[in-house]
Amino acid sequence: MIHQRECPVETLIHVLGGKWKPMILWHLIESKKRFNDLEKLIPDVSQKMLSQHLRDLEREGIVDRTVYPAIPPKVEYSLSEYGRTLIPVAEVMCAWGENHNKRKYEESAS
Repeated sequence: MIHQRECPVETLIHVLGGKWKPMILWHLIESKKRFNDLEKLIPDVSQKMLSQHLRDLEREGIVDRTVYPAIPPKVEYSLSEYGRTLIPVAEVMCAWGENHNKRKYEESAS
């Protein structure tokens, strides 16, 4: 049975919650990435957490996983069409973060 969330913010947090999911989303906005690319772009994430978060985002329909028949296996991750609807959300979050950092810097400088 699927739990119906009453608050849309709760739904967003459920889908994008966690330390790394917004970072994954942000990096996939630019272009599709391989697992190793994401590891390099997010150096503090463990392989286990990156793999888990990618699976979660794929299950939610946010990320597409494409497997190419090659040896060694080649897998690329990209934002799905539905996942691309989160780009404006990510951009607003980024702008807020920049403003917050600027505010904190100005407070500490005074």
